[in-house]
Amino acid sequence: MTTKTRPLPRTGGKVLVDQLLIHGADSGYCVPGESYLEVLDALYDQREHFTLYNARHEAGAANMAEAYGKLTGRPGICLVTRGPGACHAAIGIHIAQQDSTPMILLIGQVDRGSMDREAFQEIDYRVMFGGMAKWVAQIEDARRIPEYMARAFRVATSGRPGPVVLALPEDMLTDIVEVEDAVPYTPSRPGVAVEEIEKIAALVSCAKRPMMLVGGSGWTDESCGQIRTFAETNGIPVACSFRRQDILDNASECYVGDFGTAVVPSLIKRLAEADLLLVVGARLGEMTTRTYTTLTSPNPSQTLIHVHIDPDEIGRVFSPALGVVSAPDKLAAALAAHDWGQRSRWSEWCKTLRDEYLADILPPSHDYPLDMGAAMHALRDSLPKECIVTLDAGNHTGWAQRFLAYQRPGRIIGSTCGAMGYSVPAAVAASLREPEKCVLAFVGDGGFMMSGIEIATAVQHGGRPIVLLFNNGTYGTIRMHQEREHPNRVSGTDLVNPDFGQLAAGLGAHFERVIDTAAFKPALERAMASGRSAVIELVTDPERISTRTTVTALRSAKARS
Repeated sequence: MTTKTRPLPRTGGKVLVDQLLIHGADSGYCVPGESYLEVLDALYDQREHFTLYNARHEAGAANMAEAYGKLTGRPGICLVTRGPGACHAAIGIHIAQQDSTPMILLIGQVDRGSMDREAFQEIDYRVMFGGMAKWVAQIEDARRIPEYMARAFRVATSGRPGPVVLALPEDMLTDIVEVEDAVPYTPSRPGVAVEEIEKIAALVSCAKRPMMLVGGSGWTDESCGQIRTFAETNGIPVACSFRRQDILDNASECYVGDFGTAVVPSLIKRLAEADLLLVVGARLGEMTTRTYTTLTSPNPSQTLIHVHIDPDEIGRVFSPALGVVSAPDKLAAALAAHDWGQRSRWSEWCKTLRDEYLADILPPSHDYPLDMGAAMHALRDSLPKECIVTLDAGNHTGWAQRFLAYQRPGRIIGSTCGAMGYSVPAAVAASLREPEKCVLAFVGDGGFMMSGIEIATAVQHGGRPIVLLFNNGTYGTIRMHQEREHPNRVSGTDLVNPDFGQLAAGLGAHFERVIDTAAFKPALERAMASGRSAVIELVTDPERISTRTTVTALRSAKARS
């Protein structure tokens, strides 16, 4: 008979850190706080196995953790203190929820004896994050830390991935307990049955003008290759949902664009002409459906097949002819071997959509000294295949979304919930995670002033992101809406910016300022060769309010209406 070894006494903080390591966490992002000192102290003993990156703002730390979750498919770990720290980090939870990203936010909490007295910085996080995260809990007993942590990792990664929030009372972390560790977690991810593939085949084979829409999270490099094989074998045109263009290699003859803010106008028309839409992984949310207008609710005119990992997402707005609960990678693997013998029947349809996409990525004429369309077009074929591009919120991202090409192992990492201040922290996390890769952040002058300070985090820890800072002196997206609805009545959108060169230098970054098209590529090459974090200020035309329109055009359209 084997005698079971009694667990050694440990503080709650050490128990928690041990669980992080057991579940495969190798790094985390924080702003330190006195409410979780025991966790910080326990991490000191594990510094050879777990890297703790201290950010300059909790929103930056949370966005770094969220970006880590996107890049790896494993929960990004963020640690913040109670009250203000948790409030600042809330944006990362919102992004992770809407972007279906696995993430765990650990919040130091007031001690148990002070609760429900409005103690210093006290917040009930179950109420605060209850409608924002997949699961929110508070660990009252240090002996249950292994239980809670194992559940946190499983919840964050199982089904539709998302964020988990755990509050850690300060005195609970100092308790000395004897408790067994949990076993490493395994996520639960549904697969697809053979009969469901047969049902998909029966519906798709009857279509004259099929279209596939891929999106969401949970795609691996392998599954992206498999969905490409399926699409090309069968000649089905494929579009991506908002900011998910890296799922299908943009060089594929079947790639026809994305349903995002830079959508090819003709693609909306072609969606209306399609008689079948096979959706794999995408939520069919507001951005992808242009505020739920490109499909008819509740019954689309197209035969809708919706494959999603979350059964609650299927039929949320649009009722499908067939709903299938499956992880996207499992569906891609199941489809990869199928040739439904319809390629010749669909080839002209697919070629039409592909040609329209290729025509749309030719840069429009522009007489401003810095022509961003031409600059992006020149960059399109020269970026390393494994380049990681991070996107902020704002119209400036249209240049990257419309004119750059994406493919795995390269990535496009952007918030689909429209959060400003995301791309710089995300680029920092990507560069720290993948130091050998080129990482480009696209950010406007407004977004940069929200989180550009996180370049200091990159410099401190050896990251080398290159930040393309679009400076047009305005909150461009809101200015566009203003000019469309209330032309010539600018209110609250003008910006007076600092000297970005001095700011970048003070943060320890290489700096370039580009005012004309010819200077862009040499400046980028110098930034890459610098071997350190870099900021390239791009002085862009405030008149060119997006890749598709100008302020003058918006005013003229309003005058005619």
